[in-house]
Amino acid sequence: MPLTVVTTSPRVPPGLLSHQAWQALRSGPVLTGSAAHPQLPYLAEAGVAVEVVEPDPRGLAARAVGESVVWLASASEKEDEEFMRAVGHAAIALEEPPLIEVVPGSYDLPGARVLDLVAVMDRLRTECPWDRKQTHESLVPYLLEEAYEVLETIEHGDYPALREELGDLLLQVVFHARVAADFDMDDVAAGIVEKLVRRHPHVFGSVRAESADEVSDNWDAIKAAERAAKGRESALDGVPMGQPALSLAAQLLRRAERAGAPDALAAAVGQGVARELFDLVRRAAEAGLDAEAELRAAARAYRDRVRAWESA
Repeated sequence: MPLTVVTTSPRVPPGLLSHQAWQALRSGPVLTGSAAHPQLPYLAEAGVAVEVVEPDPRGLAARAVGESVVWLASASEKEDEEFMRAVGHAAIALEEPPLIEVVPGSYDLPGARVLDLVAVMDRLRTECPWDRKQTHESLVPYLLEEAYEVLETIEHGDYPALREELGDLLLQVVFHARVAADFDMDDVAAGIVEKLVRRHPHVFGSVRAESADEVSDNWDAIKAAERAAKGRESALDGVPMGQPALSLAAQLLRRAERAGAPDALAAAVGQGVARELFDLVRRAAEAGLDAEAELRAAARAYRDRVRAWESA
């Protein structure tokens, strides 16, 4: 006789089960070890009786030898994994072990784990004194720190560490969305989805773009229309002036060039060292180089030289 294990994802609304799962749940007695399982009200509404029992791996395996049994797995992945491992060991120890079949009732779609992060952040914001008192302003240093740590892992080519650093940066996004009073994470996600769809008509619409340059031209035209709709007239509107000076100068030059500004406007900007620095950024851009990245590379090389000198 088989032991059918029906698994469900806590990230999928309860009651939304696969056809195979509904068939399995109606094939024999259904047991579960969780009285608070989120599926129970929906199964009761569908006429499926579920008996809540004390989790007993040996007893469950032995019962499945004589009759078909359905086990509604816990919504906790860790608890479920430990319990099913114990059931497997108990079944193997029997003279005639039952057939164990796992039927996924629901499973995660890509991106579902972000829901876990939102849930954890909701709890931290409610129960942790430190998280509860944070504001957008107090979180700014952490946002910048995490962004620079992502940058550093990329510069070092440390891609195994990149996943963790991106997670830390994502936490800051979710944190700010949770702190906000007039929007939440869904609003943040909806906004960027709408923007990406709007700015990629060659993917989501009927516009044709055969090259990256055509995509870039379309992007600039769409952004210009968006600025006009918002009452902004300058191509430089929206450039964050608080960013590092080299990247700021490079972005201003890039925006101005796309808007068709004369090259002469970038000549002799500022005085003294400022003029020299701005000219270097302009020359780097003309050479296809990122002045900020170039100077950071030079700074790292200097750091390594000093460390080598110190250890000599």
